[in-house]
Amino acid sequence: MNTAGEPAADGGRVYVDDDAPLTDDEVKSRVAADVPYGLTVAAAWSWRVLLVLIMAGAAVWLFSHVSILVIPLLIAALLATLLHPIHMFLIRCKIPAVVSALLCILMLIGIVVGLITLAGQQLVVGFSDMSGRVVEGVNGLIAWVQTLGITTDQWTSVLDDLFNAARNNSQAILSGALGFGTTAGNIAAGMVMALFALVFFLLDGNRIWLFLLNFVPRRHRRAIDGAGRAGWTSLGSYVRIQIFVAFVDAVGIGFGAYLLGVPLAMPLGVLVFLGSFIPIVGAVLTGAVAVLLALVANGLVNALLMLLVVLAVQQLESNVLQPLVMGKAVSLHPLAVFLAVAAGTSVLGLVGAVFAVPVLAFANSAVRYVSSRPWERNDTGENSTETTFKERAAALEDRLLPQLRQVRKRGQRSDSTTDAETNTDDAVTDVTGDTSSHPSSKERS
Repeated sequence: MNTAGEPAADGGRVYVDDDAPLTDDEVKSRVAADVPYGLTVAAAWSWRVLLVLIMAGAAVWLFSHVSILVIPLLIAALLATLLHPIHMFLIRCKIPAVVSALLCILMLIGIVVGLITLAGQQLVVGFSDMSGRVVEGVNGLIAWVQTLGITTDQWTSVLDDLFNAARNNSQAILSGALGFGTTAGNIAAGMVMALFALVFFLLDGNRIWLFLLNFVPRRHRRAIDGAGRAGWTSLGSYVRIQIFVAFVDAVGIGFGAYLLGVPLAMPLGVLVFLGSFIPIVGAVLTGAVAVLLALVANGLVNALLMLLVVLAVQQLESNVLQPLVMGKAVSLHPLAVFLAVAAGTSVLGLVGAVFAVPVLAFANSAVRYVSSRPWERNDTGENSTETTFKERAAALEDRLLPQLRQVRKRGQRSDSTTDAETNTDDAVTDVTGDTSSHPSSKERS
């Protein structure tokens, strides 16, 4: 029996006893040999994915505490993508940039206030006209429910329970009302902040982006710059197409309600237009409101006809507008849109539902740009190495020429200086391959 660490001979083979201490390199080699390669890869993926999830959770937590600042900036970014073409058109018409930005914002405010005012007037007139029909519709609904075996005493008992529950929870209801007031104040402050940020996004958007690129390593700036601009273009396309889709939904459902005699057709159209900015969920909720309004005001048959109108408009959107218009603009699959809305709603509620698809469209275009790597070649298909060489040659020429001009102005042209200048000109010419744009070459010719 050998002592620990002593080599032993067995048939000409030399080995180390198992009780001998192992070095670090031997331990690593044994672990690498004993752990399967697939498990090693899975572990490497696991801790990286876990770290990404932790960072994402920290970002969501931070967002929840600064949402009053971030949400207005996101809204301003979406509005900037929408108003940027109009802003540039006004600048081309010789209008100053500041005046152009203010005109764009005033036009946006005018459209929104006009729609809200028109809808409010229609609501006031509509409620006064439909009050009698609502009472008749509710009575008819109660009579239909009674045919199912539900008596008036049961209805009275349910109403009494609701009244007692409201009275017992009056403190909670009051707290909710105060919280709603606080939320309304936050919304008003957010609107002011969004409009203020929108002015600077229209005026200095490009300079703000170039400033942010300073935080990116120099060798990655071209890739990040191109990816950001591609995502911004896709985001603008999404906003414009989404407005078009919302307009088609609003006109279709509002005009259908008008033809069927459903009251409040105009406010209903405005509600559908606003709800369409929440993909999938908004269309379902606003369609349900239209059907319920038709049921209460005009009865069951009219409600069924309104349901057919809502389904027809939604089928037009999902089967024609979304694939042909939205799909080409942002290249998003309907399943991806549905999952993005569901994930955004579960994480951030209504805010997540509104911004989930724009963020997904931006990320999709940015990833597509990065995966195609267009910054490695120019429009003529030249290699990136050649392009970099030419850029360095141009920088070298720009750095040397001012020095040569100063030497000529001072008149210090000795034989050695002349030889050095000639050699420098030849070196620049050899690097760039072009002597036509070099001042020294022209003067000597």
